[in-house]
Amino acid sequence: MAIYGTALLAACLLAGVSAGMLLGRAMGIDADIGGVGIAMILLVLGTEKLRAIGKLGRGSSEGITYWSAMYIPIVVAMAAGQNVMGALAGGAVAIVAGAGSVAACFLLVGILSRSAKQAGESGASE
Repeated sequence: MAIYGTALLAACLLAGVSAGMLLGRAMGIDADIGGVGIAMILLVLGTEKLRAIGKLGRGSSEGITYWSAMYIPIVVAMAAGQNVMGALAGGAVAIVAGAGSVAACFLLVGILSRSAKQAGESGASE
């Protein structure tokens, strides 16, 4: 059943990686910049569009759910192949950008958690 939805995933991955490569070239870098992230956004948008027009069957929906669950291990494996030493040697900008994004994510998790908890409490009292 997981094979359903793979064509949509493959199309999104090809489009995302192509867009990432074009973005990299536009910035003067010979690398994919955000291709997997772009692919995931395309997958979400494509899935929602197909669901809205009634063209996404149950099998395809379950297959896309399966592949979406596989997204994190795939990204971790891809990140392991990045040139971390090259980024560190490139200067403090890479370190500051990485540390800043991690700090921002930690802060946002706390904020979103508190706001969800408050929304749940106010919804329960109505």
